[in-house]
Amino acid sequence: MITKRCLAGGVLLVILAVLAPPGAPPVSADDGGSTEPPKVELVLDVSGSMRARDIDGNSRMAAAQQALNEVVDALPAETQLGIRVLGSQYRFPGSPKTVGCRDTRQLAPVGPMNKVEAKTAIATLRPTGWTPIGLALRAAARDLGTGETTRRIVLITDGEDTCSPPDPCDVARELAAQGTHLVVDTLGLTLDDKVRRQLTCIADATGGTYTAVQHQQELTGRLNQLVQRAGATYKQTPRQVAGAAQCANAPVLTPGVYTDRERFSEHRWYRVQVAPGQELRASISIALDRQLNPDHGVLLRAVSPGGQELVRGTDAGSGRTDVLSTGLRWPDQRPETDASPAPDGESAAKPVCLVVSNSFSAPAHVRTAPGMPLELTVDLVPSSDAPGGPDLGRGWLLLVVLTGTGLGAGLVIGWLARWRAAGREN
Repeated sequence: MITKRCLAGGVLLVILAVLAPPGAPPVSADDGGSTEPPKVELVLDVSGSMRARDIDGNSRMAAAQQALNEVVDALPAETQLGIRVLGSQYRFPGSPKTVGCRDTRQLAPVGPMNKVEAKTAIATLRPTGWTPIGLALRAAARDLGTGETTRRIVLITDGEDTCSPPDPCDVARELAAQGTHLVVDTLGLTLDDKVRRQLTCIADATGGTYTAVQHQQELTGRLNQLVQRAGATYKQTPRQVAGAAQCANAPVLTPGVYTDRERFSEHRWYRVQVAPGQELRASISIALDRQLNPDHGVLLRAVSPGGQELVRGTDAGSGRTDVLSTGLRWPDQRPETDASPAPDGESAAKPVCLVVSNSFSAPAHVRTAPGMPLELTVDLVPSSDAPGGPDLGRGWLLLVVLTGTGLGAGLVIGWLARWRAAGREN
């Protein structure tokens, strides 16, 4: 789960149904990918407060326009992108609030992007109005429609909603409850605590992320990353799963993509069944959606039911990245013909446990709940042959040539040295 670090990828475990609670069927992710294109809508705050000049000497509005232009330029061909704005038409405080609080419009429809038209429209934006975030989120959800794959909204704002109701956090919960696979990521252009709490609530309600940005490069990079992430994950919507505190009662997972949350310094266990001749491939990506103390890391291990570690993968960060990803491979190299038939028609698969651990900690003012969002990916493929020993291949020929050259040069230099010494004696 899993690029600069993009994310794509996730994690999953391996274990036998024998260890599953009686009657508990394996959790299954949908097989195969969807043919739907990835769909993203950027929702930009154009309210009057965006005139503030505190992002590298430029206004917040100018920074947002530059970031949107760069996203449009770098947009993957298969991604359908839309742009919606709020507070762009009715001046605050010049127009009545009832009018200003209905001020949201689509700048570019969700679909194949006409880059020239989109950038021209972006250039015309001037910060003027109120901040109807809740209304804009509802409209953006309608813009994206419904489908089997995840849609993403990326909200860029520097303030709280000034038009409640509807409260934007309640709107986010409402959208999540509809089961339409809608994720809202939020980008805050201010460190104001009230703004942070509201944007965090919106992101948490939909399984998205919140990021505070104070510099142009941070804004452009994060916005590009979120749009790219939509393209990397749209083909299969992750299924929600809850890891356990120990292997014995962990959920049994089949190949697929899953999503979960992990608390600080927690161990979350999952299980999968690996048959003889199969290879387990598992990966995990954890989105760092809040400020963390430096020097943190994640660990993914494959463990036998008896507690023996089979293989591990690790990743670490210093605080300058927002995704940690790692993965592992473990082959069950028992030949299929060597596996003894299980009694009563039971599977001969070998139980393997996957455990995800982390070393996260955060400053005192940062919330620790809910846990960090993680994406798990697991696959089972035919086991590959174990790698052989070191082999120079055609390098042996070069080694022979170099050895011969060195030996010949040594003999010549030694003969010349002796000849010069003999000349001096005479």
